[in-house]
Amino acid sequence: MSNHLIDLKDLDTEAMRELLHLTDRFVEVCQRPIPKVPALRGRTVALIFFEDSTRTRMSFDLAAKRLSADVLDFPTHTSSLSKGESLQDTVETIRAFGVDALVIRHGSGGLPGDIAEAVGETISVINAGDGLNAHPTQGLLDAYTLCQHFNGAAGTQASLSGLHVGIVGDIKHSRVARTDVAAYSSLGAKITVVAPEALVPDDVSEWPVAVSNDLDAVLPDLDVVGLLRIQKERITDDSLISIDDYIDRYGMTESRADKLRTEVVITHPGPVNRGIEIADAVLDKRPNVLVQQQVTNGVAVRMAVLFRLLGSGIEID
Repeated sequence: MSNHLIDLKDLDTEAMRELLHLTDRFVEVCQRPIPKVPALRGRTVALIFFEDSTRTRMSFDLAAKRLSADVLDFPTHTSSLSKGESLQDTVETIRAFGVDALVIRHGSGGLPGDIAEAVGETISVINAGDGLNAHPTQGLLDAYTLCQHFNGAAGTQASLSGLHVGIVGDIKHSRVARTDVAAYSSLGAKITVVAPEALVPDDVSEWPVAVSNDLDAVLPDLDVVGLLRIQKERITDDSLISIDDYIDRYGMTESRADKLRTEVVITHPGPVNRGIEIADAVLDKRPNVLVQQQVTNGVAVRMAVLFRLLGSGIEID
């Protein structure tokens, strides 16, 4: 693993397993009465988010603080960026502050990678989501949640072999879909992406997945139903989607949830469009919905990533 985390496609299976096994350790830390360790004391993590975020931003903030790092939360809307300062100059300013890691989310695919290339080894760059491209810590936390649920923990040889995962919804506009495919396939899962034809990416034939436009046809074969948010802010042609038709064909309604085998689990990266991707009664009352566990595990996963990049030679405790 390099000094940065930009895309899970850059990690081989062993590097991914190392991070997931390290997450086991931080899950235990997060369950302690005082869920904090001094591992990154004296380190500084900067958060710079050009797109709205609740889960990812707060999760990284909490992860850094539980490792005893200092956090520099960079407000893009009130910074010199709003006065016309270039992103390059902003990054150079942050580097001059002496920060050790930069967690960045941006609407332009590839930009975190460009920043990582520009700063070299002086700062660790972590991609918190870039356009339609990638969201590596989301992929890691989704994979970890499945390992934890089906195997008890990730262990040293994390595997999703034998599981059939369906990724359902707006595949075309989802960086989570692309990242989850990278994570799940690396760990041995069988994957089917399910979406209306208009929401299937043009390059899906290059992905290690099967493709279906019929959720009800594949549902009996799935072990995991991974629902995706309709990316309204990224869809430029409203005629592509009829919400009523989407709910009827792809929404996790109560009647559809009733047909699932008891061992099948449902995931969603959030935020959820209630009543569209999943019915309120399913989200709130079904024990096989792992959405809150995903949020919980997100902190431990991001602790593992920060520790792996910044904590070389340091004991966790």
